Amino acid sequence: MHPEILVSAIPMGLSLAGWDAHDHGTIAQLLRRGVEQVAAGGADFFICPDNTAHIVLEQIVNTLPIPGLHIADVVMHEMERRGWRVTGVLGTEWTMTGTVYADALRRRGFKRLIPDESTRSRIHHAIFEELCLDRSTPATTALFVKAVADMRSAGADCAILGCTEIPLILSDSNSPLPVLDSTRLLARYAVEEALEEGSLPRVGCWLAPSRAETPDAGELVKVDTSPTVLPNRLFP
Repeated sequence: MHPEILVSAIPMGLSLAGWDAHDHGTIAQLLRRGVEQVAAGGADFFICPDNTAHIVLEQIVNTLPIPGLHIADVVMHEMERRGWRVTGVLGTEWTMTGTVYADALRRRGFKRLIPDESTRSRIHHAIFEELCLDRSTPATTALFVKAVADMRSAGADCAILGCTEIPLILSDSNSPLPVLDSTRLLARYAVEEALEEGSLPRVGCWLAPSRAETPDAGELVKVDTSPTVLPNRLFP
């Protein structure tokens, strides 16, 4: 039997101006409205498949009516389960350079690689101007594949697909590294959490993935939080 599912789908387009202006207050209002809608319908917890949105969700989660299952916590647990320690991160510019994955990886002693500035700009543009509009070209796919290949050469042993649309063109079938599809992992873990009997375990205002072992604060490995940024290069 599958769990009951409530959906709030406030258009992301309403928040894009806020992201461009670094206006997290406006974005927070929209995210809060979505969580309040599902909470009013009886949801026990919420998930958000938007990786970038977690930058703001982390700022307001302690004021929301129900706890959330954090997309990066799910991805980290999967990294731990598979024995990977160094990951490349793909997503919007805000996700690649922001704190969501940087902090999640740091807490577990993992290392993060991100593409160079030029490649990040092209990836960000491709997400919003192509993939979000359900279109892409072979050159766009080649851009993402090459970015992963470069991170593999720099020592990554997996790649986080930190954007809902990236799996439209990149998967284990064409990626130079095994991929962690954050959206699908979040959906799978959410179902497992919803089917759990009894109280759901929490770490602060976030749920702990049901199969994860959350270390005590004193057991967390301290590492350099700065990502390794690959050198700039021009792609053909």
